[in-house]
Amino acid sequence: QVQVVEAGGGLVQAGGSLRLSCATSARIFSISVISWYRQAPDKQREFIAAVSPYGSTNVTSSVKGRFTISRANAKNTVYLQMNSLKPEDTAVYYCVASRDGSRTPWGQGTQVTVSA
Repeated sequence: QVQVVEAGGGLVQAGGSLRLSCATSARIFSISVISWYRQAPDKQREFIAAVSPYGSTNVTSSVKGRFTISRANAKNTVYLQMNSLKPEDTAVYYCVASRDGSRTPWGQGTQVTVSA
């Protein structure tokens, strides 16, 4: 059962921007921390950013200043705005919703490819 849906990936040149979206149900959206992760080829999945139900955000240092996470409450959607993209940002990006130690299943993710 799909509980979050990622979208917005694509191919972009270095220095460009993309905005990823993570849509979920109103119930999940209202009570969960929504997080973005990414996994590059031959690398472990890594945490990128998270936003709480109250709007508090946490962004990993490697992308801080370039990536911004935000909530669109009316749309039950979390966005990851990615600016100044680099080839090393190339990965499959996933979002998950978590609460009280449990999280939604990993979905298909959305591919982001940054060309040099």
